[in-house]
Amino acid sequence: MSEKQPIFIFPENMQRVIGKDAQRNNIMAARIVADTVKTTLGPKGMDKMLVSGMGDIIVTNDGVTILEEMEIEHPAAKMMVEIAKTQEDEVGDGTTTAVMLAGKLLENAEKLLDSKIHPTVITKGYRLAAEKSQEFLKNLGVNISSSTDSDALLRQIAMTAMTGKGAETVKEIFADIIVRAVKQISEQGKIDLTNIKIEKARGNGIEHTELISGIVLDKERVSADMPSRVENAKIALIDAALEIKGPETEAKISVSSPEQLQGFIEQEDRLLKKMVAKIKETGANVVFCQKGIDDVAQYYLAKEKIYAARRIAKSDMEKLARATGGRIVSNLQEMTGEQLGSAGIVEEIKNNENSMTYVKGCRNPKAMTILIHGGTEHVIAEMERAIKDGLGDVAASIRDGKIVAGGGAIEIELARELRKFSQTLGGREQLAIEEFASSLEFIPLTLAENAGLDPIDVLTEMKARHDRGEKYAGLNLFSGKIEDNLRAGIVEPLRIKTQAINSASEVSMMILRIDDVIASSSKSGGRMPPQMPDLD
Repeated sequence: MSEKQPIFIFPENMQRVIGKDAQRNNIMAARIVADTVKTTLGPKGMDKMLVSGMGDIIVTNDGVTILEEMEIEHPAAKMMVEIAKTQEDEVGDGTTTAVMLAGKLLENAEKLLDSKIHPTVITKGYRLAAEKSQEFLKNLGVNISSSTDSDALLRQIAMTAMTGKGAETVKEIFADIIVRAVKQISEQGKIDLTNIKIEKARGNGIEHTELISGIVLDKERVSADMPSRVENAKIALIDAALEIKGPETEAKISVSSPEQLQGFIEQEDRLLKKMVAKIKETGANVVFCQKGIDDVAQYYLAKEKIYAARRIAKSDMEKLARATGGRIVSNLQEMTGEQLGSAGIVEEIKNNENSMTYVKGCRNPKAMTILIHGGTEHVIAEMERAIKDGLGDVAASIRDGKIVAGGGAIEIELARELRKFSQTLGGREQLAIEEFASSLEFIPLTLAENAGLDPIDVLTEMKARHDRGEKYAGLNLFSGKIEDNLRAGIVEPLRIKTQAINSASEVSMMILRIDDVIASSSKSGGRMPPQMPDLD
């Protein structure tokens, strides 16, 4: 009888991890990602310094920025990064919360796996808990419209979003800018944040950051002979080159005399002069061109005292149209005065060595610019991230019309409601729902820990206050006390919490259901994802 020959199903350069090993490896990877951003949570969170191979430095405590800049290889860890990106795209804030929640859900699921509870039972419990959480959140959300001063409430939302990002000293200034900008570009309840342009200028302090009722372009006028300032501007937006088009295919022009050559040159000159005359005829005194402007055309524009800038990005052209009320024209010959935009002032301003074009004083602009000032590139970049968080939170609050108390108040109340709900169930899913509730409590626990407070004492007192019916009782990290955070103005949009719970529960359930990892050589060179060290 011959010996049994081994059967090879996979090629030699492919590896496989199955069962508990695959689950534990994935859970550990997700936990390490969550642990990386944990210390950045809240107003007292710490910053991370990220240094690229090229020596570029980023100093931030923005969760999605940290995770995007890190070179993560483990597939389960990459799924955690996707949560942060989704949260950023949907709301613009709450990325650290979403990632931490997913990491804690998986960590708590590991306890249940150790107790011989099947992953399918855990995922079923988590799904029930996530659905119930959404129901409870809708009931716990407070309508903004019921507030006597909704603008003041929106400013509080913006300040809460920016707290902890180094913007504390100017958070009132930034909050006012954010609320004014969002309300100005809002059209019938629809808000497109791409209509708020963020420009950066080195020099002055961050307190000089300003809201421009129009657009700031990182462009200068094409000729020094043009006026540097134009008042009562009539703006032509041209999506065509102010140049003579050459033939599309290779061509030769036969010239037999100097007169013919001179005539040919003069013809080009006449055509460019005619283009400028057409612009002048419409009443325009400012030209923004998406394409190039010929040197001869520049001369004629300067002669007519017309301010011109060229090679404007398409996105900026669209913002200019929304800000000035003008229309982008593709055919110069059909341009009329009715298609011109208007602005109070168009001027070139020099910031250090860079010149920028300011289009300001627009009447009822539907696109605006926030111009951030700061001493260094790193400070300006972090201020930009803070402002984007504030914009996202204010926009989400206006869209949904609902807010929740911050400082861990909503998480404690949700956990309390989920525990009550779990008592109505008889199966093992009850245990999964209780672990889901414990995961939510990890958020206020971390807020306290990052602020140097005793997390156990804080959590115990918060739970006691909520049991007494104080559903808005949360941690006010400025006073270091537990108080009614709705009254204290520590508020967040409902959307942050609904999206974070959705994303975190979905990805944790997906990772829990994986019991087989097959590494293909085409992606990882035949190597399995690296084993993760133990967190303990």
